[in-house]
Amino acid sequence: MTIYFSVVFLIFGMVLGSFYNVVGERLPNNESIVKPRSHCPKCGHQLQAFELIPVISYLFLKGKCRKCKSHISIFHPIFELVSGILFMISYLVFGMSIQLIIALTFISILLITIVSDYKYMIICDEVLIIGSFFLIIELIFERGFAGTGLSILDGLVSFFLMYLIKKIGDFFFKRESMGGGDIKLMFTFGLVLGVLNSILSIFLASIIGLPISLLLLHYKKNHEVPFGPYLSIAAIIILLTNFNIIDMYLI
Repeated sequence: MTIYFSVVFLIFGMVLGSFYNVVGERLPNNESIVKPRSHCPKCGHQLQAFELIPVISYLFLKGKCRKCKSHISIFHPIFELVSGILFMISYLVFGMSIQLIIALTFISILLITIVSDYKYMIICDEVLIIGSFFLIIELIFERGFAGTGLSILDGLVSFFLMYLIKKIGDFFFKRESMGGGDIKLMFTFGLVLGVLNSILSIFLASIIGLPISLLLLHYKKNHEVPFGPYLSIAAIIILLTNFNIIDMYLI
């Protein structure tokens, strides 16, 4: 049954990954996530059902629009596949539990954040607000009202710590060092990961992002590098490895 459900969550994650890509593309542009239907950005060709199968359609069409033959970004199938793999790993780590639902909700928020922040330097408030609302409801089932209250407190502390880091960065760099979306994102981190692991995610994100950012800046001197995707990757790593910084010191 483990193999069966692993495949189910892989496929489920790829399907949702395709949808999350659309959400991350459209929300920053104030576009509806429902209309118009998915289409080729070059010629406007509306995609049929067989052209919307995650990963498989890209391979079948050889990475080109069926109508105008323009190239489709490889980002789409990679993002779909990664989404599916993350959903599958979540199932393998947490099993059929409320923790799995929390993990999938959290990862969903971060996947949309990666797309919107990477492409438009925007972390959408709608995603964070709605996502946090669902997380709080799910946390009540897992931790009860008292435990959820402590998680909300963790979120608020994480938020204000990130705000403090931003102010210090603004002072030293004499410019905007961090976007408001990154600060709001930390509330969600605090809810799920706790304060200490939220702080850890900042350091881990810096380690992950530094070499990539230096490489990007080498080719594009004035290119602004979003921090949200690196924060999201760091948070996913901490979540799926079940890392607990407190346990590390107790051992």
